[in-house]
Amino acid sequence: MEQSLPFAWTVFAFAVYTILLFAISHYSARGGSANSFFKGDRQAPWFVVAYGMIGASLTGVTFISVPGNVWTQNFFYMPMVLGFAVGYVIIAKVLLPLYYRMGLTSIYTYLDERFGRSSYWTGTSFFILSRLLGAAVRVYVVIVVLLSFLPASFVASLGSFGAFVLVSLVFLLLVYLYTYRGGVRSIIWTDVLQTSFMLLAVALSIIFICKDMGWNFREMFSSVGSALNENSFVVGNGRPFTSWFDWNWSHGTNVIKQFISGIVVTIAMTGLDQSMMQKNLACKDLKSSQKNMYSTAAIIVAVNLFFLLLGALLCVYVNSKGGFEAFGIAKTDQIFPAVASTCLGAGAALFFLIGLISASYPSAGAAMTSLTSTICVDFLGFNRRSDLDEKSKERKRKLIQAGVTLAFFLIMTVLFLISNDSVINIIYKLASYTYGPLLGIFFFGILTRADIHDKATPYVAVLSPLLCLLLNTVLKNSLGFDLGFSLLLVNGLLSFAGMALISKR
Repeated sequence: MEQSLPFAWTVFAFAVYTILLFAISHYSARGGSANSFFKGDRQAPWFVVAYGMIGASLTGVTFISVPGNVWTQNFFYMPMVLGFAVGYVIIAKVLLPLYYRMGLTSIYTYLDERFGRSSYWTGTSFFILSRLLGAAVRVYVVIVVLLSFLPASFVASLGSFGAFVLVSLVFLLLVYLYTYRGGVRSIIWTDVLQTSFMLLAVALSIIFICKDMGWNFREMFSSVGSALNENSFVVGNGRPFTSWFDWNWSHGTNVIKQFISGIVVTIAMTGLDQSMMQKNLACKDLKSSQKNMYSTAAIIVAVNLFFLLLGALLCVYVNSKGGFEAFGIAKTDQIFPAVASTCLGAGAALFFLIGLISASYPSAGAAMTSLTSTICVDFLGFNRRSDLDEKSKERKRKLIQAGVTLAFFLIMTVLFLISNDSVINIIYKLASYTYGPLLGIFFFGILTRADIHDKATPYVAVLSPLLCLLLNTVLKNSLGFDLGFSLLLVNGLLSFAGMALISKR
């Protein structure tokens, strides 16, 4: 099917949105300093941070994949989302009091004070590896979708690689420019804009589909609620698309695995992630930051349910129009882009594009800022060095941020040249292995009073993921049992046990 959005509209929408983004970034960065970049001067309203965190939590990949996954997994994602909510409460009760009590800029400073320099460097290095790879892959997936909105003749004139390079450079340059002055302070306020447009895109997509099907909202809920998933290759075969619970213990989508994994994923990938905690530490005090966490927990459940409703609606719509073959769809991630860009008119395609960009900018900007902060604070010791004045810190920080941007581009280029989905999946799963040691090391420090042989921490951090990989391989090959997202929990437990083994007697 042909694209329904004229290329001129695509350029115009992208330009207007970006100008608005830069205007907010410029306004929020006025009078800022190095401290503003790293901490936002601890003046961010908690409710603004809470609302904006939705944009950072739901990336461009989520914008595409969560609705698409309903085709194969029904609403089996919701128990994990409920686990997310519990994880946010644990962060508010356990981690935030610790971070505020210590007055941290980088959360990995805790490891230095609790265990020593080797543990500190280990935590920082694992975060940089996790965040750099994960964020680069997410941006890569979005760029591939954005390429589909370019005229085929334009892509052909540049070649697929040339077009990819051009779009990637433009995207990354814009992210760099709107974050390089204000840092956290800019990201907090631009996240509000982007969260709003992302949710608007989902709401309008639902309205456009209902209009095309001739449904009012009551008829939509009735049709979606009664539709059965009849795809023979999926876990939910013969069950409603809206069913929440998979009780088969051998499946990666098992309800208990999903719920527990949701808790652990949130603690590790939010509570122990500098980019997410950096925004919370920008709140004026602990109480405000905790309000942010509680609000985010409630909002994240509602928003994900909203995305899954769109996913069920898309599945019913695609089935009514001839299935995957009629749309030229090869995999579930293509469902939302295909329907929005070819079937619902230029308006739907336009808002899909804006929603995708809105979901992509926050995660890329947050990753870029947090990686820059971690390198400046943890590796270069900006908060400890008296030989650097504000201008020197600002100059070095901008150079480091440019280097981080370049690293993003290089990783994305390699992914494009490899052009292998299995490689992308491996890198995504890498997060379960790289965040696991952070989970085990942090909570060993929090839950025990034991001292350790600090120089042995890097060995624990490397061996635990390797043992986790071996265990999961054996379970899958011998018992057909997939750990799924619980890989992260197992990895964290192995790391915790490793820390106990290197404790001083």
